[in-house]
Amino acid sequence: MKVEIWSDIACPWCYIGKTRFEKALSAYEHAGEVEVVWRSFELQPDAPRQSPGTTATHLMDKYGRSHDEVLGMMERVSEVAASEGLEFHLERGVAANTFDAHRLVHYGASVGKGEAVMRRLMRAYQSDGEDLSDHGTLARLAVEAGLDASGARDVMAGDAFSDAVRSDERRARSLGVDGVPFFVFDEVHGVSGAQPTEFFLSALRQLGPQVRPLTMHGSAAPVCDEDGCEVPQG
Repeated sequence: MKVEIWSDIACPWCYIGKTRFEKALSAYEHAGEVEVVWRSFELQPDAPRQSPGTTATHLMDKYGRSHDEVLGMMERVSEVAASEGLEFHLERGVAANTFDAHRLVHYGASVGKGEAVMRRLMRAYQSDGEDLSDHGTLARLAVEAGLDASGARDVMAGDAFSDAVRSDERRARSLGVDGVPFFVFDEVHGVSGAQPTEFFLSALRQLGPQVRPLTMHGSAAPVCDEDGCEVPQG
């Protein structure tokens, strides 16, 4: 089974959804047969790459809310995150462009560390208040996630994996994905949002490999087994 997960590093529900899905996967009987692929999605593709403002200010402008109202929204999301074992500090958030961070995730995936990079970047954004448009910050986080320092710097210095990010985003549009997290099972079944762990586990069991008893057809007929072959009587 292949599960593709569209998410943005800047999305708190994506981090929560990731955690819930992975809890479900750890309880799934055929987890070893599941391939998880992280797909890129930018909620704010026009976010600044230099001198980004705070996430709180961005949300105040976007929704016309007061500072206290935005902090209240953040607190409610943080409470949900805490119930999943995550420590959010959304009030520290920096509303930076995440395109280069997504490129770094693709680089990580190319060397078998995509999930580790995604996890570290999500924590950096949602909990640590890191500026994920800053190449120096990204290079440091890449090393913390287990990537080679020089390789990460090379990726940041050029446009490597840009096509991969754009390809993910085009495919998301073709599938009608307009919000994240979004999960696609075997290119056929879609699940939207940070569903409960129990829902993800049920989906894995329903859509993944099935073990069913054989239904026997036909009347008894002669067979051979380890004891020999049946001989017709009469």
